[in-house]
Amino acid sequence: MASPTLNYISTHTVFNQAEPLVGRNLFSGNQALQSALKFNAPTLDTASLHALGAQMGSAEMQTHARLANVYTPVLHSHDRMGHRVDQVEFHPSYHALMTAAAEAGLHGTPWTDKVHGHTRRAAAFMLFTEAEPSILCPISMTYAVMAALPGNAAIFKDWAPGLTARAYDPAFKPFGKKAGLTMGMGMTEKQGGSDVRANTTQAFPDGQDAWGQRYTLVGHKWFFSAPMCDAFLVLAQTPAGLSCFFIPRILPDGSTNTIRIQRLKDKLGNKANASSEVEFLNATAWLVGEEGRGVPQILEMGTMTRLDCALGTSGLMRQALSIALHHTAQRHAFGKRLIEQPLMRNVLADLAIESEAACALSMRLARSFDHKDDAHELLMGRLLTPIAKFWICKRGAAFAQEAMECLGGNGYVEEGGEGTMARIYREMPLNSIWEGAGNIMALDLLRALRKGDVAAALARELAPAQGAHPALDRLAAALPSRVELMANEMEARRLAQDVALAVQAALLCQSAPSSVFSAFCDSRLAGNWGHTFGTLGADTDFDSIIERAMP
Repeated sequence: MASPTLNYISTHTVFNQAEPLVGRNLFSGNQALQSALKFNAPTLDTASLHALGAQMGSAEMQTHARLANVYTPVLHSHDRMGHRVDQVEFHPSYHALMTAAAEAGLHGTPWTDKVHGHTRRAAAFMLFTEAEPSILCPISMTYAVMAALPGNAAIFKDWAPGLTARAYDPAFKPFGKKAGLTMGMGMTEKQGGSDVRANTTQAFPDGQDAWGQRYTLVGHKWFFSAPMCDAFLVLAQTPAGLSCFFIPRILPDGSTNTIRIQRLKDKLGNKANASSEVEFLNATAWLVGEEGRGVPQILEMGTMTRLDCALGTSGLMRQALSIALHHTAQRHAFGKRLIEQPLMRNVLADLAIESEAACALSMRLARSFDHKDDAHELLMGRLLTPIAKFWICKRGAAFAQEAMECLGGNGYVEEGGEGTMARIYREMPLNSIWEGAGNIMALDLLRALRKGDVAAALARELAPAQGAHPALDRLAAALPSRVELMANEMEARRLAQDVALAVQAALLCQSAPSSVFSAFCDSRLAGNWGHTFGTLGADTDFDSIIERAMP
């Protein structure tokens, strides 16, 4: 009996899957960032940002980002003959990304460009973050250390040229023989965390030389990011109190300093960056600033890195939004593209509003750093630093989760590092923790309130938006009393939220289309918003908002 003929039907035809978002210029496709730049630095030449946007949106950089996070740093404490070496090995893609960041001037631009240096660099930092955020830790710290290092004029003179050079040199050799230098910092100890005054690392006087008062350090650091930097600023105890010290990996005589890397942290995200625990075994260091004044000295650096936390989260928001928009524009469900489904449009528009508001506030803060000779800008920088760091970073994790949900299960899949949305999701909580978690930022806001007439400064900041929306007018009118009544530890988080929302609304009024501004005020200020993204009112101009946000 003849066997029946079998008809084989393919069960694995791939269709209705979105193509990856690649080969896009991250700057020319970002209208929110362009508007923020026009508002904060209208004369800024953006040619370099266009070039960086193309580079960071390329397939080459996406590949480097994937490889740097999949093939994570490896610690080599000893060589094969038993000699202590304390070296961290990175994948070549890590070095390619670091080279790109240095060539873009993400560490030194503001110290050589005195006009719009911080603003230009802030925009570039956000563009780079969209491609890969975790390698930027040593870049951010090198940028920030330039604010604190002048506390030792001799070291600053010797190191500043290398710290601002647009070059990356990973070689382990003396600073004078390198094309470019990086620096980090170490404050946190296991017993104290954010309470750095509980630090136990001790500093003992050890003579004087061309770099000033020299000390020997004995102790540890629980979080010591980017341990392959050329030098670090750290806090240690002296008889006068907590003091700031410069500690190089290679000493002026060419010998290796006794900074022992105990292990690398196994973290949720931030995989390409080597965060470590170290011990100082009679390590040599030099005093920066006055003895006993270490916290104010190193907070000069912390102010800059807190700006980068807000910028970094804003950049990640933009990339997550772009991926969600790109995916939903291709994927079909229930007879139409996802981006055409009413509920999905509400979610996407809501995410777009949040992303643009974060960008606007981050860039406004960066602008204040360019104008510290202006009393109002100086006060706004002091006020907005903890507010932007607190609010934008707090919004980041929820934002990433909602953007991931737009992709469904595909957004949750890592797939050898190809899942960019999953990497963003794991990265988001870090900026909220780094450089002071939410409560630390709220307490810092209370300190900022004592630095000047904050109510008057806020009134001046919000004045251009007066009369533009009744909900904003009500909040602006209430802020002076809220600043007075809520300036206490129990309500400091709420105060930070209120000020952040008011300033974001005023900025959107001046830099964004009316559709974005109105939807922001209607939802965030007027109480017409739910507890999740995607609860904007039915009269929202969804078409305009989504079209503006498309990558």
